[in-house]
Amino acid sequence: MKTTMKLMATSCLTLTASMAFADGHMANEMTIVSWGGAYSASQQAAYHDPYMAKTGVNIINDESSAEAVAKLRAMNEAGNVTWDVVDVVAADAIRLCDEGLAMEIDADTQLADGDDGSKASADFGDLLVSDCFIPQIVYSTTVGYRTDLVGDTPPTDICALFDTETYPGKRSLEKRPVVNLEWALLCDGVPKDEIYDMLATDEGQAKAFAKLDTIKDDTIWWSAGADTPQLLADGEVVMGSTYNGRLFSLIEEKKQPVAMLWDAQMFDLDGWIIPTGLTPERQARALDYIMFATDTQRLADQAKYIAYGPARLSSAPLVGKHATLGIEMAPHMPTDPNNAKNTFLYNYEWWADYRDDMDAKFQAWLSQ
Repeated sequence: MKTTMKLMATSCLTLTASMAFADGHMANEMTIVSWGGAYSASQQAAYHDPYMAKTGVNIINDESSAEAVAKLRAMNEAGNVTWDVVDVVAADAIRLCDEGLAMEIDADTQLADGDDGSKASADFGDLLVSDCFIPQIVYSTTVGYRTDLVGDTPPTDICALFDTETYPGKRSLEKRPVVNLEWALLCDGVPKDEIYDMLATDEGQAKAFAKLDTIKDDTIWWSAGADTPQLLADGEVVMGSTYNGRLFSLIEEKKQPVAMLWDAQMFDLDGWIIPTGLTPERQARALDYIMFATDTQRLADQAKYIAYGPARLSSAPLVGKHATLGIEMAPHMPTDPNNAKNTFLYNYEWWADYRDDMDAKFQAWLSQ
């Protein structure tokens, strides 16, 4: 009964929003939440600025995506949702959808067709991992290292993170369990295809934390995507994890003595959700923005500013040169064959199920 009422309410909201859209009664201001730094700058150039120029809508940027799940839970509990569109990773979108905090999207009626005539569901394909998630980019979490601090034998595999004898100095790792636990088990000899089964056990979790213990005292823990690039630029760490687009900016745009380690890069998806609990006018505006920002051309345009692969198949042929550097962007994408020789495929469903529990255990481990 509860599920039926929820579905009816969602249908009514969608119908009302569609009517508001048809009548032109949409909000003239919206708050879009993302991750900040070079990534938000790429969204500003590719999506926000053209949309504001087209519609006259004022877009307010918020950089709270790292806390999106907790904050949307709190907003929903308080009955005061102040965000209109939120950029999240796929696993968080699944959680928000399961909890009724993100609205379901019908890809073929609420998103634009591809420029090649394909329906959105076919154009996004397997990247539509949740009914509430609108994919935007394929990115990876990988490792950057200072070329002047690694001696004559630069690292070639991810386990250099744990090799403090060959590569002494501080590392930087994200202050959350995702990626860290997978890399820890991988570098402790667990085969890739067994890692998530192992992590589901107390023994496997203990094994991962024990491996991380070996570098705990040598690690600076980061919370914002801009942290590792800054630590690398300042020479405070010899290597550290971050998003490949951040490293592209540091290496190609800022010309820092840094190189990227693609080995065991963790593929992930990032995209939009629309929170539930919006007024019809705000929901209609959010849907209009989403249709615009995820069309074929807009997703290809983002690749002019940052090295993330567009989520639509029809966008890939349109990826060209960097907007200011003039270099071809395809070779800098995580999906490029030369970069994707040894990738690690992120398990969205596993993390959607285990994230809250693993977050608590990871924070408890950090405090020990």
